[in-house]
Amino acid sequence: MSTCHFALFDLQPAFALDLEQLAVRYRELARETHPDRFADAPAREQRQALERAAQLNDAYQTLKSPSRRALYLLSLRGDTLPLEATVQDPEFLLRQMMLREELEELQDSADLAGVAAFKRRLKAAQTELEGDFAACWDQPGERERAERLMRRMQFLDKLAFEVRELEERLDD
Repeated sequence: MSTCHFALFDLQPAFALDLEQLAVRYRELARETHPDRFADAPAREQRQALERAAQLNDAYQTLKSPSRRALYLLSLRGDTLPLEATVQDPEFLLRQMMLREELEELQDSADLAGVAAFKRRLKAAQTELEGDFAACWDQPGERERAERLMRRMQFLDKLAFEVRELEERLDD
């Protein structure tokens, strides 16, 4: 059984985290548990150090990402959620299609200023979703809403990744 990601960092499960403090704590723990420190130890200790380092890295990657943190929190509160699920939200899906079309147009026109503006709007939408999720994730009657918000966060993360890829292509 693996240790709770929050417990690894001496944190209580919460959506709102100080990411700078998390990064500092991660670096401290990574130094303490780094497998190189166990190079002269018996094989069993080396393996355990490697496992601790991998678990620490996984926990950090999960907690620093708002959508992954949201999914993790929901999984702590109930059944494990499927990684892929259809969003039963026609209005949100229509908005996603429109955003993707806009991104394609920006790519076709190689409009760097337009991409920057798109990225700012996307970041604002992500921040709003994160606030909405933070307000409801631990409310028993809000489980369905929290799951829906987490799925929306995942969609916007994917879109943000595509925006970063487009920026890289346009910068070349």
